[in-house]
Amino acid sequence: MLRIAMAQMNPTVGDFTGNVHRITTWLRDAKKAKADLVVFPELAITGYPPEDLLLKSQFVADNLRALNEITQVCRGLVAVVGYVGQEDQCDSHSPWRSIVSADRHTLYNAAALIADRKLVGSYRKWCLPNYGVFDESRYFRPGRRLPLLLVNGTTIGVSICEDIWLPEGPTRVQAAAGAEVIVNINASPFHVGKGRSREQMLATRARESIVIVTYTNMVGGQDELVFDGNSLILDPSGNVIARGHAFREELLVTDLDVDAVSRGRITHGRKAALTGKVGSAVDRLVVNETAIKKKKRTRIVPGLAESLDEIEEVYRALVLAVKDYVQKNGFTRVVIGLSGGVDSAVTAAIAVDALGAKQVLGVFMPSPYTSHESKEDVVELVRCLGIGLNTIPITPTFEAYRQSLAPSFVDCSEDATEENLQARIRGNMLMAVSNKFGHLVLATGNKSEGSVGYSTLYGDMAGGFAVIKDVPKTMVYGLARFRNELGPSPVIPKRILDRPPTAELRPNQKDEDSLPPYTVLDPILRAYVEEDRSLDEIVEAGFDRATVTRVVRMVDSSEFKRRQAPIGVKITHRAFGKDRRMPITNGYRIKQS
Repeated sequence: MLRIAMAQMNPTVGDFTGNVHRITTWLRDAKKAKADLVVFPELAITGYPPEDLLLKSQFVADNLRALNEITQVCRGLVAVVGYVGQEDQCDSHSPWRSIVSADRHTLYNAAALIADRKLVGSYRKWCLPNYGVFDESRYFRPGRRLPLLLVNGTTIGVSICEDIWLPEGPTRVQAAAGAEVIVNINASPFHVGKGRSREQMLATRARESIVIVTYTNMVGGQDELVFDGNSLILDPSGNVIARGHAFREELLVTDLDVDAVSRGRITHGRKAALTGKVGSAVDRLVVNETAIKKKKRTRIVPGLAESLDEIEEVYRALVLAVKDYVQKNGFTRVVIGLSGGVDSAVTAAIAVDALGAKQVLGVFMPSPYTSHESKEDVVELVRCLGIGLNTIPITPTFEAYRQSLAPSFVDCSEDATEENLQARIRGNMLMAVSNKFGHLVLATGNKSEGSVGYSTLYGDMAGGFAVIKDVPKTMVYGLARFRNELGPSPVIPKRILDRPPTAELRPNQKDEDSLPPYTVLDPILRAYVEEDRSLDEIVEAGFDRATVTRVVRMVDSSEFKRRQAPIGVKITHRAFGKDRRMPITNGYRIKQS
């Protein structure tokens, strides 16, 4: 029996002091739990992703000093800790001898293998993802060695994140070399449905290699990314026997039935068979060759947290992302423009759940076209959430703008210009509050609007963090209903959910005056933006050709707006920004057949 402790931790990129404190605290907790092995996420020491901090030699050196500090605390334990490795550092007498001369061209995404205050080895990530939000080939070189740890009679193979996704990757080689347990450390960002695909993939790896798979994932928000935790352990049959909670830190301690691996391999008639080439890549590191019985150790039954449904996991992801972005960047309070619509209501509810009602200020900025219903709904929302409210009418400012522009607009009829003026005045008001009091402005635009450019540069797009930037409008309503079901009473007024969406920038305006219904628009956007479907493919799926053509044109012509938008939380498979990098100056247009 091997007792493993998996630290589902929330690091901050570059905060070596804080990250080391977290790691060493969990090392002590794991020792109290009488664990044999404690595992931390990918790049736990630096935080993930460190991006161009990796180009600073001092950053790499500080990361290695932090590793040294952690190593000295690791008494009576074996630990796997993610860090940034350097060429040949483990081959020298002292791993930290040459830290001041870090070479950015010879860096590795690595896992330190520590045993009783000694760095006994290092695993270097084989498969460096370079798609979507990942840029690892920009910074790291791939590893080509496969260390196996022999701990208390159990052979353990270590790998990092992407390595385990490949059928012919390190997992198969390590299992063939005798590994009974695979320890895979991760910084795997969340998006809808990813948890299910992870479990399916890990189950396949466990079954095909007849091995116990442990999957330790990071948790927390980092800029537009949010890591969901959901750490896993699967038995050799691919069954999930332990699952960490989603979106929260914890130490998941479990006893592994290593004998089940031998029984499974005997049943299936498996024998380890290595080719000379593959076998030469394996390094065997002996910590304890025979099992050591620890006194007074009662068997631990694995914890199995429930999986969340789609809407709940998105809501929790957004709450954690807002909390971490605000707090890790040194803010204490946020300000939100409240319109009486569902987008600002959901953003406010998320902010309250992330930070507390006292840290959230709402600003209502009525214009000549703001309805009485919107005012009533804002007042009711503020009362239900318990947040502060400032009312700043923009009509006098709007009239002053129009008078100033009148000489330049002679003989011009009113159009979107006057609508955008109102949005930009509101953006200025929010930024003024931010400047005066140090509050972070949370933008409230959703993915549907951002996709087609139904937004105003320097207006409703103004802000420091766009909470629902990657949330389609139809899902925004789902989040609102979910939040209303959480508490003893709804916090978002029913009328906000029932009223037709409107920007209220002209008389009797409705979103559907300018856009297809969101129930039609969102599936088209998902097909075009997230799935890269062609216009004809979308039409063949049952959508009106003229509508699809119009939507595609709006998406393509709005890239310049999106490039200037604040960052926001990624929750779909393909978010705008790092996931989807389109040139702004772009003459390519989808042709119809």
